[in-house]
Amino acid sequence: MAQPGRETARQLDPGAVRWGPDGLVPAMVQDVADGRVLMLAWQDREALDATLTTSEVHFHSRSRDRLWRKGETSGNVLRLVSARLDCDGDAILITAEPTGPTCHTGTRSCFDEVEAEPERVATFQGFAWLETLWSTIADRASARPEGSYTTRLLNGGVDAVARKVAEEATEVVLAAKDDAAAPSDATRVTLACELADLLYHALVLAAERDTSPAVVVDELRRRHSG
Repeated sequence: MAQPGRETARQLDPGAVRWGPDGLVPAMVQDVADGRVLMLAWQDREALDATLTTSEVHFHSRSRDRLWRKGETSGNVLRLVSARLDCDGDAILITAEPTGPTCHTGTRSCFDEVEAEPERVATFQGFAWLETLWSTIADRASARPEGSYTTRLLNGGVDAVARKVAEEATEVVLAAKDDAAAPSDATRVTLACELADLLYHALVLAAERDTSPAVVVDELRRRHSG
């Protein structure tokens, strides 16, 4: 995986930060996968520079008055994805990939209850990344750039996109049956790939019909609560 901190260093100018009287600013950390707030700590210029340079999140420990690399003792580091200033320049929002529980209590987030965390971790799937995929598809639907497969599908109208959805659904069924007959790493990878194709084409169909996935999520939520 590319080191995202290099890109982040160009996005956030440490010179633009409005440091507090003590030389610190609050830094909120979110999980890049789903936006879950993981922790709040403090950064000074040294900690921010270390974060942008190493792509591992650093803070300033107020209790020990020194630079602190998150996970330096536990191994549960936070790998930097992005860092942005708020509108006033006096707070930093960090998105990161956690390598384990963020809180010293062993929970995923410092805002989680200890007894509730094991189930949350076990069921977490990272669906929030689908927002990125949908954003790309919606952009293709609006701009219709040449050379884009998504553009070519959309230009074919509902019949072209729906045909691909039907084809991919069939491929998913066949892959699932192959995996059921002789499960292996290879059949699981094939099934995952076919499911990915189906999900992508279903989202393209939604875009072609100007149907927001949020409406679909609302319907799933309604059924779940029913």
